Amino acid sequence: MLQRFFKLEQHGTTMGREVQAGCTTFAAMAYILAVNPAILAAAGMPVAGLITVTAVSAAVSTLIMALFTNFPLALAPGMGINAYFAYTVCLGIGVPWPQALGLVFINGLAFLALSISGIREKIIIVIPFQLKMAITCGIGLFIAFIGLKNGGVITGNPDTLVTHGILGSPPVLLCFAGILLTIVLMVRRVPGAIIISILIVTLAGLLVPDGHGGRVTQVPDHFVSLPAPMTDTFMQFNLGYFAADWFKATTVVLTLLLIAIFDNVGTLIGVTQRAGLLDKQGNLPGAGKALIADSLGVIASSIFGTSNVVSYIESASGVEAGGRTGLVGVTVAGLFIVALFFTPVIQAIPVVATAPALVVVGIFMFQSVAQLELTDLREAAPAFIIILATPLTFSIAEGIGLGLVAYALIHLTTGRARQTSWLVYVLAAVFAVHLFRDLFAR
Repeated sequence: MLQRFFKLEQHGTTMGREVQAGCTTFAAMAYILAVNPAILAAAGMPVAGLITVTAVSAAVSTLIMALFTNFPLALAPGMGINAYFAYTVCLGIGVPWPQALGLVFINGLAFLALSISGIREKIIIVIPFQLKMAITCGIGLFIAFIGLKNGGVITGNPDTLVTHGILGSPPVLLCFAGILLTIVLMVRRVPGAIIISILIVTLAGLLVPDGHGGRVTQVPDHFVSLPAPMTDTFMQFNLGYFAADWFKATTVVLTLLLIAIFDNVGTLIGVTQRAGLLDKQGNLPGAGKALIADSLGVIASSIFGTSNVVSYIESASGVEAGGRTGLVGVTVAGLFIVALFFTPVIQAIPVVATAPALVVVGIFMFQSVAQLELTDLREAAPAFIIILATPLTFSIAEGIGLGLVAYALIHLTTGRARQTSWLVYVLAAVFAVHLFRDLFAR
């Protein structure tokens, strides 16, 4: 049955190879079980069920992708989007997390409508390549900044805004060691490098003092338990914020759409290309189904109680291990469910152990800077603004908005107005009204 459904022979693979590839992909992305709850908890969400929410949303969305498209792609709550959800929408703007989940739900519906209508592909085409790469780089710096903050490497300062922490303290040194270890393992192409690093740092934390009379890692009372219920977050999304401030809510939804579009499509093309699934013209047969599967995953994530799920670039590790079909995703989904029974162990993972994962993921995202054209100031300036403003404003939305507004103004005033799509100007206008709302209020 599996042979026929997933067309294993047609794709030149076997069930054993697909399962092994699924295990490799899961090992590469399992860090999200520890990192996503830590980020969402900052938004005030109930901590107890966040691991369950993360695992279930990842399993369901990955299963939808596997059965609907037969692509070797795994999905889970996205890094960068979860930071935007927690630190910008909830903490920055002040949206209560149930209402923020409501915005995720609306975003999912819009995502689905755009995917079915084909508009999603048009938006991807009209957004300048420079800005796409700059957004990726800016989010990378933002994630890395949060990682360094969580690891104690960076701390606040009333005079200089930020400064370094107590670099000689044992927890900070352990964080540095985790960053170095993760990079070394990644360079040596060790499968599951990030999760291996998290586990090693967690174990080392059993011996490292935390500076408060205890240890960095606390031994849990038990290691196996039934999954924590999702009752505190399941179906708790609230559409009240959209009704109360539809304009600001629309800006948030637009930002979620832009981030998700760039993240999902880039991963989809990159992974399927490495799997040899693109045709001779470089197109992906069945891409429409994949976009719809992404959208359904976003809607499901808001229902379960987490920020957007996205296709994970770590799926490429499973492709490198020989994965070619949706059986890889089925394996990943199963492993996420199994992991739920080890929640006490996952909760014992200290933030110092997950901080290196944020830093290294940020480095990977920032590598897109190599694709920027920096010799033309008209292209370099907006890209630079996005990259710089995203971490410094502590807001992905503000970074994207400032960059889009700068891009539109520069091209309007330097003779390149007609070389830019009208849709870019519309997006820039929306962000301009949001960013300069105090000016308009006068």
